[in-house]
Amino acid sequence: MQRSPLAKNESHSGNRYEGERSSILVVDDDELFRERLARALRDRGYEVQTASGFETAISACEDDSPEYAVVDLRMPGRSGVELLQELLRIDPSTKVVVLTGYGSVATAIEAIRLGATYYLHKPADADDVLAAFARGERPPLDPSPVEYRAPSLARAEWEHISRVLSDCAGNVSEAARRLGIHRRSLQRKLQKFPPAE
Repeated sequence: MQRSPLAKNESHSGNRYEGERSSILVVDDDELFRERLARALRDRGYEVQTASGFETAISACEDDSPEYAVVDLRMPGRSGVELLQELLRIDPSTKVVVLTGYGSVATAIEAIRLGATYYLHKPADADDVLAAFARGERPPLDPSPVEYRAPSLARAEWEHISRVLSDCAGNVSEAARRLGIHRRSLQRKLQKFPPAE
């Protein structure tokens, strides 16, 4: 039976059998965000499992594969892209929405190519997630292939610097050390506007 992520738990006369609930796995290393999103999805009638990383998510899926999954692309250890591939290997019918918090459109597009249903920028709320699943179930408007333009080198550098700075919780000195550049050089780069795509 095809289940719609926007359908409410209806009686037998509707699309769903009484007591039947769609399952969603929420995977994010940010505990506050993960639990808030899980609570909002439970309030909307979904059965929700949570995981903080790759290993716990795979363990949960091997026990009971969810119909839907929300996966953060950037997590400590193995990435959300690796998790996406493994989730689809375990159950190809699982619909996955990926979340990106650092604005890397190139990585999100790669996730879509690998089988993700849709991607959203963080922070996203439960309504955004459910709308993304609904969008992913619609047929494409134009089946013509879209040419992918790789980001410029300057844009890729900017995204990498932003990601490292985010990993360092905004600590410029630590980010400079990890990037292997002088702190003042990093500060000058950060004062500039992000380069165009």
